[in-house]
Amino acid sequence: MRLILGLLGVAAAAPLAAQTAIPSPEASAQGNVAVTIYNNNLALVQDRRELTLPAGRSRQEFPDVSAQIRAETVTLTGSDIGIVEQNFDYDLLSPSALMQKAVGEIITLVRVNPATGAETRERARVLAANGGVVLQIGDRIEVLRDDGLPVRVIFDKVPEGLRPRPTLSVTLTAPRGGRQPLTLTYLTPGLAWSADYVALFDEAAGKMDVQGWITLNNESGTAYRNADVVLVAGAVGGGQRNYGAPPPIRRAGTETAGRERLDDYYLYPLPERTTIAQAQQKQVSFLDVSGTPAARAYEYDNPWLGSSDQPISVNSVLRFSTSRSQGLGDALPAGTVRVYQRDSRGTPQFVGESRIGHTPMGSDLGLTTGQAFDIKVQPTVEQRARIASDGSRWRTTIRYKLTNASPKPVTVALVQSGLWGDTRITEESLKSSRRSADEAVWQVSVPASGEASVAATFDTRF
Repeated sequence: MRLILGLLGVAAAAPLAAQTAIPSPEASAQGNVAVTIYNNNLALVQDRRELTLPAGRSRQEFPDVSAQIRAETVTLTGSDIGIVEQNFDYDLLSPSALMQKAVGEIITLVRVNPATGAETRERARVLAANGGVVLQIGDRIEVLRDDGLPVRVIFDKVPEGLRPRPTLSVTLTAPRGGRQPLTLTYLTPGLAWSADYVALFDEAAGKMDVQGWITLNNESGTAYRNADVVLVAGAVGGGQRNYGAPPPIRRAGTETAGRERLDDYYLYPLPERTTIAQAQQKQVSFLDVSGTPAARAYEYDNPWLGSSDQPISVNSVLRFSTSRSQGLGDALPAGTVRVYQRDSRGTPQFVGESRIGHTPMGSDLGLTTGQAFDIKVQPTVEQRARIASDGSRWRTTIRYKLTNASPKPVTVALVQSGLWGDTRITEESLKSSRRSADEAVWQVSVPASGEASVAATFDTRF
């Protein structure tokens, strides 16, 4: 027998009006809702509802709160009200919950003869609903089996404690009765947002167009209807330490974006109210910039004593700025930048992606979008020897061979990292610069369909 709990009815002996009200799926008990969503899977919900309160003590129910509500964060504000206690009822109405709550109760089984279509009804007591349903029908015990024969179950009432929607109940006191607004405020996980960027890069023109999208994701168990939504960009929470900027930021900006700020965070309000349905992803545009300067670059970072018997592809890097005058002119929330370029037919093709952290306006970025097919580096440690009797210092010579099979000359930023302490470069075939205390950089010009070489000798403690 197939137990079809989705087809529910109510016996005439128990009128529906006497039971828990079951609202229509389209209805919502929410009022004027404002939702503030943070990057770390956390949201602040403020729900202003108009309620009629009796004078004295009463129990008020707030359906359609988040199914993941953090009850310890709930506040309810109104005029001269006092809170006695609050309860979050998260035992939701479902076929399995209905059957489990019906243990010990009488239900009605409706069986259909597949040959004739005739219905037969039997009253049965539910004895158990643990991994299967055990029933007592008259003098016999029966187990409902999923054998393909149509059966549906009719419950006389909705069991006590089951709710069709997540509900917060609050016992409160009011000095006088009447209708007044109450604001319910709480934190909930299950609501999150992220930023995604689509960049169309025109290498010949040295320009790119960027479209920024906010993606909202609702897994909180509740829809938020016609909500005023504000997104907060920044790491809100438990005192995490920041050990430095993400790699794509080459120079952190010092320009203040023209957006609303809250404490140390930027706010991105959606331009109009929106409904965030449960189990829904919603995308909203927040950035649209055309013709911002951008350039292709090539980089290779060699670790200390890095040596290879095979040539290695260099990184293909997209460089641009978020400055007001020569860039995107905005602060960028953390997200993924996906880069496209047009082919010879004018069709945009995907050429790579990179993730950025929260990026201040005025920053210089270098996004590694992939590895170059034609441009290679082969580092070789040619010599390494102790130069101090106590073995405390070493002299190391490294040669870097760069090749370029493409039809145009390129410049490769060749980086040697791991130069800790009092490392000195005693000889080099091309003048280097220091990008940081432990990195030396050579800007190496490699001709079209040609090669170049750089050699350097290091005096180090290791």
